[in-house]
Amino acid sequence: MKQRFDQESVERFAKLVGEKFGLYFEESKCGFLSEVLANRLEGTGLPLEIYLARLGACDPMSDVELRALAEELTVSETYFFRNSDQFRALVETVLPERIRVRSGQRTLRILSAGCSSGEEPYSIAILIRDHFPELLDWELSIQALDLNPRSIERARKGRYSAWSLRETPAGIRSKWFHPEGRDFVLADEIRAMVAFQERNLSLESPPLGLPDSLDVVFCRNVIMYFLPHRAQRFIQRVTTALVPDGYLFLGHAETLRGLSHDFHLRHTHGTFYYQRKEAGEEISRPLPSLESLPLSSGFSGVVLSDDVSWVEAIQKASQRIETLAASRSVVGQPAARAAPPAPDTGNLVRAFEFLQNERYGEALACVDAAPPSEPRDTETLLLRAVLLVHGGNLKEAQETCEKLLKADELNAGAHYVMALCREGLEDYEGATEHDQIAGYLDSAFAMPRLHLGLLARRRGDPEAARREFDSALLLLEREDPSRILLFGGGFGREALTGLCRAELAAVGEKR
Repeated sequence: MKQRFDQESVERFAKLVGEKFGLYFEESKCGFLSEVLANRLEGTGLPLEIYLARLGACDPMSDVELRALAEELTVSETYFFRNSDQFRALVETVLPERIRVRSGQRTLRILSAGCSSGEEPYSIAILIRDHFPELLDWELSIQALDLNPRSIERARKGRYSAWSLRETPAGIRSKWFHPEGRDFVLADEIRAMVAFQERNLSLESPPLGLPDSLDVVFCRNVIMYFLPHRAQRFIQRVTTALVPDGYLFLGHAETLRGLSHDFHLRHTHGTFYYQRKEAGEEISRPLPSLESLPLSSGFSGVVLSDDVSWVEAIQKASQRIETLAASRSVVGQPAARAAPPAPDTGNLVRAFEFLQNERYGEALACVDAAPPSEPRDTETLLLRAVLLVHGGNLKEAQETCEKLLKADELNAGAHYVMALCREGLEDYEGATEHDQIAGYLDSAFAMPRLHLGLLARRRGDPEAARREFDSALLLLEREDPSRILLFGGGFGREALTGLCRAELAAVGEKR
């Protein structure tokens, strides 16, 4: 029977794992960590306190133990050509561009960081052999790194089960693999194209490559397991090693939002990836977090008709609110006014207070009165764009968003507001594109999902509409109040939830 540990012991172990490997484990993984700890105590024969002390110290045991521990902590399941849309982007966009740029030097360098048992770098090698045979005469390098020594050993053997080839096209399977017993063995010429190395990616050295040397980096489903500061440092190292205009592929659930401003976001082939900015391109500061603010609401929950856009609904709500506020003032019942801010808080705080009280015109005037040197410029631009949408000035709202995105390309809120502008200008494809980017950059952001549902219903795609409304409903339950205030179009959480349910009922009736 496995040994059990108290919470404090598991937390101490988790902290050491974070220090040694940069890995982060949520509370739900306590059971897993406890099991790993028990396995390692059994494997070393050490008592708990001595094991933890040696693991944390520069002990002769620790280097050997770290390799064994890595095997326990990083067991992952993958397969050839996983997330095929990214490989299509590689073949049809990324590699042709890099081959054109590198034609003078005739060199191409690719890194697979967190390569697991080799399926990813070998997939890249197969695609190069099949689509770019001319590269065999180049100085071609495909490096593959992983923390787990057992995975590296398996990768070098090139022996895989049918399950690892479940997404491999039949033609590729028959061309580059041969059956051996119940397994499939990869052809020697493909295996020879990839160099594997055991590496702890969280460590600062050795570097991932010489500065400005790598053309493409695949680092999928790696940084999601890192502690935030370790993820940021790792991305800095990737940036240093990539050539200007080089490409970075992350996992579908990973983004550079909050980690780096050194990349442009690319969206082709139904997937997202990144391209390093050219030398000298302006790097902006990150957008500060908005403070949580109380909500006001008021939407009946009725379904929007097909010819009424979400932007029009926001503008009508804004007009209704401003009219009600004015009428209350006329009859001697003035609308609640925000308390004046402290002298050093600036116009932005006052604008948010007006927004909180649904006084959009006054909020916009306050934003426009702010001096250009006022701090948090990107936040000011975002608020201004939202208020311009409320007022129906879509052209100026779009210009404001463009200015903001030039400074902070990975700003999910700016992409969402841009989607509203594009819808209002009847560019529904552009609206969908910006909503998809906003949803990718921040998977917890409810409003892009709601808007995507409305756009899907408008274009007569009930299945996509149901999917997006279902997602929006779940996200609205946990959405931050300040974001509902800023992006909810004057509607609160309950009203937006009612809208989603009404829209779901409407698309359900059309089946």
